[in-house]
Amino acid sequence: MARFLVKRTLSAVLTLFAVSMLTFLMFFALPRDPVSGMCPKNCNPERLERVRQELGLRDPLVSQYAGYMKGIVTGRDLGSAQGGRCDAPCLGWSYVNNEAVTDTLARVLPVTASIVIPAAILWLLLGVGLGMVSALRRGTWLDRAAIGFSLTGASLQLYFVGAVLLLVFVYTLRWLPVPGYTSLFEDPVRWASGLVLAWVSLAFLFSAIYARLFRAQMLETLSEDFVRTARAKGLSRTRVYGRHALRAAITPVVTVAGLDVGAALGGTVITETTFGIQGLGRTAVEAVRAGDLPTIMATVLVAAVFVVLANVLVDLLYAAIDPRVRLG
Repeated sequence: MARFLVKRTLSAVLTLFAVSMLTFLMFFALPRDPVSGMCPKNCNPERLERVRQELGLRDPLVSQYAGYMKGIVTGRDLGSAQGGRCDAPCLGWSYVNNEAVTDTLARVLPVTASIVIPAAILWLLLGVGLGMVSALRRGTWLDRAAIGFSLTGASLQLYFVGAVLLLVFVYTLRWLPVPGYTSLFEDPVRWASGLVLAWVSLAFLFSAIYARLFRAQMLETLSEDFVRTARAKGLSRTRVYGRHALRAAITPVVTVAGLDVGAALGGTVITETTFGIQGLGRTAVEAVRAGDLPTIMATVLVAAVFVVLANVLVDLLYAAIDPRVRLG
């Protein structure tokens, strides 16, 4: 286990280093000048140049990148134009929001996590449950209903489902408030009511995919020799399906779920835009539009961190679910 964690930590560091370098070269090397968007229209060339010097945009790209990476590890002095001292992990100063990027992330990350984590729990429970029922009742009306649900969910788009839910439950029936974010610790009821439509939309679409995946895997597992042996030994259906078949069939679902959740935590752009919620994904899109380069860098790095952590977690879960898997 220790050897595995060391190897994955080194791999994660190298991956994040490569992502940071590529993102830096892609965005910081662009000819677009972020200072022009910061300064009022009456700014003269001398003032623009002075701001560029204060932001360090006239330094060589290598020096800018080294300073950025140093700030993540030890912090750095951004100068008076960028809020002064920035403690580690320093991700820079937002040219558009005029605040430290870490403050921006601290504000929007809980929003995205509040959308993704409850939705992931819902889509896993619904998808695995439907897939299990469909596989165990193959050929019955339950199977056909589950298949129909899966095809419907796989055929629709999130912005359409979200718009229909908004029209019905918010603007027509008025059962729910306009979607928005309230801290869970401030008011749990408002937190849930403001995000429930986003949860339902994501759960409906993702569970359809998981139901089809788990059904196919469960049917394959039920035909394996170890399942027939367990039945021959007289084990109950609950023990055969719940302990042996489920454990073997769920492995691919864990892989897909880990990657989906990791990617979703990096930003649910369409969901946040559809429901008008300011999370990490929407912040990243707005940063790209405004040319807010430090915010772009930070959101890409955060998304990469979530994906890397999700991969490590999937490997650990593999070892816990399947005793044949050995970490090393």
